[in-house]
Amino acid sequence: MFPSSYGHQLCENKRILWTPCDMTGSLIRNRSPSAPKSSGPLQRGIGNRENGRGPAGKGGLRYNEDMSTVGFLYDDVFLLHEPPSWHPDSPDRLVNIIATLKAAGLWARLTPIKPRMAGDNELLRVHTRDHIERMRHLAPGEADPDTYLSAGTFDAALHAAGAVIEAVDQSRQGMRCLFCAVRPPGHHAEADKAMGFCIFNNVAVGAAHARATGYGKVFIIDFDAHHGNGTQHIFEEDDSVFYFSTHQYPYYPDTGKDMERGRGPGEGYTYNVPILAGSGNKEYLAVYQDILPGVVERFGPDLILVSAGYDIHANDPHANIRVTHEGIHAIIRSILACADVPVIFVLEGGYDHPSLCDSVRITIEEMLKG
Repeated sequence: MFPSSYGHQLCENKRILWTPCDMTGSLIRNRSPSAPKSSGPLQRGIGNRENGRGPAGKGGLRYNEDMSTVGFLYDDVFLLHEPPSWHPDSPDRLVNIIATLKAAGLWARLTPIKPRMAGDNELLRVHTRDHIERMRHLAPGEADPDTYLSAGTFDAALHAAGAVIEAVDQSRQGMRCLFCAVRPPGHHAEADKAMGFCIFNNVAVGAAHARATGYGKVFIIDFDAHHGNGTQHIFEEDDSVFYFSTHQYPYYPDTGKDMERGRGPGEGYTYNVPILAGSGNKEYLAVYQDILPGVVERFGPDLILVSAGYDIHANDPHANIRVTHEGIHAIIRSILACADVPVIFVLEGGYDHPSLCDSVRITIEEMLKG
């Protein structure tokens, strides 16, 4: 079990629905709401981000000290996933993101990286063969009531998962910050089924690849407004992958309660923070500034993967969270500052195009600051 010397922090804000408990489920009393500090030396994988110098990674890798380099993974293959015109996951999401980055003068500052296709052996680390074959052969139409396949969906989905694999490989070559602008999204996809717009679990595939290629510990942060049920379930018995989620609750997919903390050897390595509808910057920053850094520090990851769901924005019609542009800035800054290890952002939700584009722009701006 994960060490119980910290856990769900005491919080006065009633919009945050978890109970103040440690990882064993015992009530915490008389504990400061600020993030706890390690009583000893920082664990491997944690360094001084302010000076850009951290410890060597697995296999003697020393991360690139040029922290202003940001890799950007995108390919037009992602536009081949074409649900019905009324579906929220429109190809225009990515078209508009790229246009926004170009208009803001950010595109030329990014390092373009071509995604590759995930192979069956890489998908099989987290998905069943039956699921892969069903997606391969399913005719265009519904995979579930929310999830649609078109003629180009399977190729797009293979490249979406492959983009995260490629980003992991690039991080091992020294690139510290990467953004995967992919679709279809992934965090709802279970080991054995597609759901919630998701075909394969892109972040889970990337985390499993990281573990298979030498990263010792992987920390997943999921700030999408919807809980990443698939990611949680895939790793809930794994103590080498930590899953941390903030999400609107109660809401789709009705998972992510605070008492869901993993099972067996993975008990304590899942950390859910369910948040009430109508919450905004105050509630989110209480988590990302006061709680997340201590959780990351104690786990000591070698790599951070982020399921970046921008449907937390106040203007998004598919959730009722009220985070503003300023809140997005602060969340991203907190994530980038919490450990001196590579960070890979992977696009999940976000369906109001102007706020989605602004949120990705904000994320890239913060990444480029180093």
